[in-house]
Amino acid sequence: MDRSNTLSTRALLLVVLVAVALVAAYLLGGRGPAAPAAADDQRAPAQAPRELTMTGTGEASAVPDRLGFTAHVHVTRPDLDDALAAANATMARVQAALVEHGVDERDLQTTGLSMDPVYAYHPYDPPTIVGYRVSQRARVLVQPLSEGGAAVGAAVEAGGNDVRVDSLRLLVSDADAVMARARTAAVDEARAKAEEYAAASGQDLGDVLTLREVRAVPVPTPVVPDAALAYRRASDVPIRAGREEGKVTVRIVWALG
Repeated sequence: MDRSNTLSTRALLLVVLVAVALVAAYLLGGRGPAAPAAADDQRAPAQAPRELTMTGTGEASAVPDRLGFTAHVHVTRPDLDDALAAANATMARVQAALVEHGVDERDLQTTGLSMDPVYAYHPYDPPTIVGYRVSQRARVLVQPLSEGGAAVGAAVEAGGNDVRVDSLRLLVSDADAVMARARTAAVDEARAKAEEYAAASGQDLGDVLTLREVRAVPVPTPVVPDAALAYRRASDVPIRAGREEGKVTVRIVWALG
């Protein structure tokens, strides 16, 4: 009987000790890892940088002040040497006439020369050579544009039926300056819009973070209509310059203060 009471007492003490150990472990476990978590919760979250992106488009115009065209000389003779000599003489007359009308010799450039046989075709026999065709080509630049019509007429008249003029183009002498003005206008437009949005949202426009040219349309070189001119139309060609435009679009990113 005493032995049973002793065992019961020991079992009860063991249960109590186990319960106390579990409670202590729970309390220590709740206090240990929880402290760093609470510290992490007190940290301020990192803020993403505030930015404002805006695009702007700028345009700039210019009146063409130069005229470019191509002069062709075509001569056919029975003998190749004669054809070449005749073509050379015709092209020399054309270039001399252009120089007399104010074209600088540096603005005359030979761009092509060809010599081809001319054949006669027969129903039952092989073709035979009946002559030779010599062609020469020169690129011409006339400045100022006001002399362009007279220069074209003089070239055609000097060459007679052996000369043709085509590929007339109106040119702007300083196209880079036109595009520079367009870029400045594009940046100004983007900045003006960005300042409006920043002010409307109660913020200050900061430094430029990135600037990228999205699109650029250079000053064109339009072709003059009806540009194939021959001796029958040797009078001064009426040319109207009009106005050409360049366009640039940019995208800019600013920091917001």
